[in-house]
Amino acid sequence: MAKQKTDSDYTPQLDVSAPRSMRVAGRVTSLLLAAFLIGLFYLAYVLVSHSPFYMSKSGATGYGTVYDRTGDVLFDGTKPLSSYPAGQFADVGNLIGDASGQMANTLVGRNLSRLANYNFLYGKEQGQVSLHTTLSHKANKAVYWKLGKKNGTVIACNWKTGELLCCVSKPCVDIAKGYDNIDALPENSLLCKAFYPTVPGSTQKVSTLAAAYEKLGVSAVNQMQFSCTGTWINAKGQAIKCHEAKGHGTQTLTQAFRNSCNPFFAQLVQSAKLPLSAVIETYTRMGYSVNGAKADSMSLDGITIAPASTTLTDAKDFDTQWGCLGQGTTLVSPYQLMLWECAIANGTGTAQKPYLISSRTDVDGKYSPVHSAGKTDGFFSAETAKAIQAVMTENARTQYSYSLGKYTCGVKSGTAQVEQNGKAYENSLLAGFCLDEKCPVAFCVVIEERVNGELTTAQLTKTLLDALSGINSQK
Repeated sequence: MAKQKTDSDYTPQLDVSAPRSMRVAGRVTSLLLAAFLIGLFYLAYVLVSHSPFYMSKSGATGYGTVYDRTGDVLFDGTKPLSSYPAGQFADVGNLIGDASGQMANTLVGRNLSRLANYNFLYGKEQGQVSLHTTLSHKANKAVYWKLGKKNGTVIACNWKTGELLCCVSKPCVDIAKGYDNIDALPENSLLCKAFYPTVPGSTQKVSTLAAAYEKLGVSAVNQMQFSCTGTWINAKGQAIKCHEAKGHGTQTLTQAFRNSCNPFFAQLVQSAKLPLSAVIETYTRMGYSVNGAKADSMSLDGITIAPASTTLTDAKDFDTQWGCLGQGTTLVSPYQLMLWECAIANGTGTAQKPYLISSRTDVDGKYSPVHSAGKTDGFFSAETAKAIQAVMTENARTQYSYSLGKYTCGVKSGTAQVEQNGKAYENSLLAGFCLDEKCPVAFCVVIEERVNGELTTAQLTKTLLDALSGINSQK
């Protein structure tokens, strides 16, 4: 028998669920609330973690201390710098800098937030924050005072580790004395010239030799011979002169490198065996901006170094040949010259990136090591690096054994013809490396407006190496 229906069977079911519009609104509200909470947490994180940066920019906080590798003070934001012995900061002003904002491209200028004595929870603190560097203040001072009245720059690093050991630039401002009247300071007092491009002179022949080795091979280049009579006329009838008026006669590569012979290297550049495209390719790998092409700038713990640059358009033309000899439009920073020497000294064609900050102590007293910046891309092959190393060590052995003394070095000198502010003069350069276990140093030395009979780059390099010898054991 069929079940009788009741009134409830005819009662419609009520839909008690929320309207669709309300459900959508609820989900949107939940998402907005979640986004708000995430934003709130992020704001709190920024306030806590980035407050030293913002406070340092506002000038509302004090600053900590910068030390060299042995604990010697290079900058102190906790007390007047005038309380230190006279000359304490005379050699590091335009490298380490200060908190005034006048010298932005310096260690302090680029790391103000790291030095800010400020804690979000406790506010302004005093004397806890510090940066420990790889610099040897002892070596820096020795080089600075050896320069005497001469201006120039010296930069050196440990080619095994990348630790920057020395960086001097004169003229230099003494931050303890202040520099209110900037216009009265000697030109470039506030700049560390080691980081800015300069005319490289014949140190450029290292790059040109690298290009030849990369394209033609070591054996083929070492067997090449060109003649020098004092003046060589290129394919366009333009003269390339040698510093030796009588010429050097027929030379091999090793002899021409030792003699720093312009006609030999100009003929190498013009040679049909070495396409200009191959030179440009190697230069580009080494970090040059060639013919206006973009090249990456470099960084040393925030300090910016502009890339090398040159213009190479016609291997038969004077301007291109002159550029490959380190004149014309070619500009390279001493830092970059030193960097290539690192890649030659270690025999790999790749360098450890130099670094200056080794560790930091934060406002809470927590010590944190700062590791090496890693390795560069390959500038050239290991075969090329070892071949250049051999040529440079032979050059040092035959030309510099007396002036450099006991050290096993490889070097290339350069005389750069400079015109600036209507004045023409010559700078003297020496780029190279020391292979001794107790002194694994790559360097570039520049003496501006050098005059015969005065301090030489080799003498200055000897002072540098003497001060850095045994650096691996120094604490």
